Amino acid sequence: MKPHTRPPRGTTAPRRRAAVAAVLLAATAVLTAPAAAAEGPSREEIYRELGVADQPVDYAVLVDTSGSMRTKGRYDTVRSTLRGFLGGLSRSDHVALITFDDRPEARYVGSAGDPGKIVGRLPKSPDPDGGTDIGAALDLALRELERSDAASVASVVMLTDGRHEPPRSTAYPKASGAPWDALHRRAEAVGTRAGLAGYALPLGSGASGAGQLGKVVRDTVVLRPGSIQDLGAYLRRAGDSTRARSAARLLAEDRGKGVTASWRPGGTRDLTTGSAEAAVTFRSAAAHTPLTVTGTRLTTDGVPLRVSGVPDRLTLAPGESRTYTVRLAGGVGGDGLPFRRTEEGAAALRVSGKVASPWQRALAPDVELRTPGTVAARGRPLTARAETGSVLFLPALLLGVAAALALGWLRWRSVHRPSLSGGLGIAPVFAADTPGWIALSGRRVAFQQPAGGRGTVHGRRRRTPEGPRVDLLIHYARKGAGGRPDRVTCAPGAKAVVGGLAFTHRPDGPPADGHAPEGSG
Repeated sequence: MKPHTRPPRGTTAPRRRAAVAAVLLAATAVLTAPAAAAEGPSREEIYRELGVADQPVDYAVLVDTSGSMRTKGRYDTVRSTLRGFLGGLSRSDHVALITFDDRPEARYVGSAGDPGKIVGRLPKSPDPDGGTDIGAALDLALRELERSDAASVASVVMLTDGRHEPPRSTAYPKASGAPWDALHRRAEAVGTRAGLAGYALPLGSGASGAGQLGKVVRDTVVLRPGSIQDLGAYLRRAGDSTRARSAARLLAEDRGKGVTASWRPGGTRDLTTGSAEAAVTFRSAAAHTPLTVTGTRLTTDGVPLRVSGVPDRLTLAPGESRTYTVRLAGGVGGDGLPFRRTEEGAAALRVSGKVASPWQRALAPDVELRTPGTVAARGRPLTARAETGSVLFLPALLLGVAAALALGWLRWRSVHRPSLSGGLGIAPVFAADTPGWIALSGRRVAFQQPAGGRGTVHGRRRRTPEGPRVDLLIHYARKGAGGRPDRVTCAPGAKAVVGGLAFTHRPDGPPADGHAPEGSG
C-alpha cells in the first residue's frame, strides 16, 4: 500500500462537496462513455491504475430500525439494496453496520469482503415500538471511526425515514444543544486525520432527521431518492463519491509536481559545421499521474540555437524519464570578426508547451489535478564551441598590410626622395671664382667642399599652380661646426645660400667644363 497523507482541510472540503455533485451525474456520464473513451481513460480505469481498491476506507452505515420503517416496505428495500452497495466495496474496506431505534447497536464491525454475511446481521424486521435516537447512533459511529487503526478516508451513511425522536433516557433529548456540539467537535477531530464525509438518505417526506447528520459532520450531502426504489442507485453514488475522495487523497501527493527538461550531460558540442547532436531528457515528478506535453518546442538562451527532434506531443508515465536525441543548428559567436579563432558559449535550455493530464477530463470536477501547466527547464546549460573565421584571413591581412606599407613607402619616396637631375653649382658667396659643379642623379647626393665642409642634396616633390615640381633640399655643415647642419630649399633653376655657400641649380646639367667638387650619388 502506498503511504499517503491527508491534504489540508481547507482544500479537501470543497472537493468533497463537488465530488457528490459530480457523482450525481454518473448516469449521464454512462451515456457518453463511448465518446469519452476515445479521449482518455475512464474513471474506473483510473481507479484501477491508482489502486483505489487497495486504499482502505471506513464506512459507518446507520440503518433506522424504528417502527415506521415497516411502511411501504422501506426496511426490506434497505436490506436488499445494502447488499449491492456493500458488494461494490473492497475487502480492504472496513464496515461498521449500526442499527438504531431507541438505542443503537453495532450489528457488524469488520471487513467488507462478504456482503451477504454483513446484511445477514440485520434484524429481520424493525422494532414496531422503537423510537429514533439519531444522536446515540452518531455517537456510536464516531466511536468506531475514532479507533487507532482507522483508515484515512471515512464515510458515514445514514438511512432514516423519520425525525429525531429519542427515548427519555437518551443523552440527546433535543435535536440541538451541547451534546450535539460535542458530537460535532469529535467529528471535526476525526476529519483532521481522515477525509470524513457524510451521506444522508431520507426515505420519507417527513424524514427531517437526516439533516441531523449535517450538524455533526461538516461535509454532509443529503441525497433524496425520488422513491424507495431509487435507494440502490443513490447508495452506489455515495460509494462512488467515497472512491473519488480516496483517489483525490492519493493524487494530492502530485500537487505542484510537473514535467522538467534538461540537457543530458555529454561534454562540449562542436558547432564548427553549423550543427551537432545533443540529448534532452524530460522527467515527470508526479508519483501517480500521467502527464502529457503538447506543442513542445525547444529554444536556447545565450548561444542562439535551433533545436529539433522532439515530438510535438509526448506523454510520460508517473515518474518516467524519456530522453530524445536532438539536432542543434546555429553557431557560437556573432561578433563578425573574420580571423580564425575558437569560440565557446553556454546554451541554456528553454521549453515551451502545455502540460496536462489525460486523467483530468474523467476525474473532473470532483478531483482537481493541480499540475504546473508549463515545462520547467532544469540543469546546467549546454557548452558549445566552434571554429569561426577564415584560415586565410590573417595571411591575407598581413599581405595587405605589407602591400599598403610598400605602396605607402613608394608614395613617400616619390614625394620626399624623387629622382634628381641636372647640375648644382657650388661657390663661396661673393667669390669671383667659377663655381664647382656636381651632377645630380639618383635620389640623394652627398658632397664635400675643399675647405672641409660636408653636405647632402635630395629632392622634394611639390604641387604648385604651374604644376608639380621638384625642389632641392640642401643640408650643409661647415668644417668644425657643431649641431645640426644648415638647411635651405632651392627651386628648380634657382639659387640658394646656406653656410656661406651659394648653390645654383641648372636643370639641364652642369656645363661641360664645370669643375666638380667631391660628391657621390
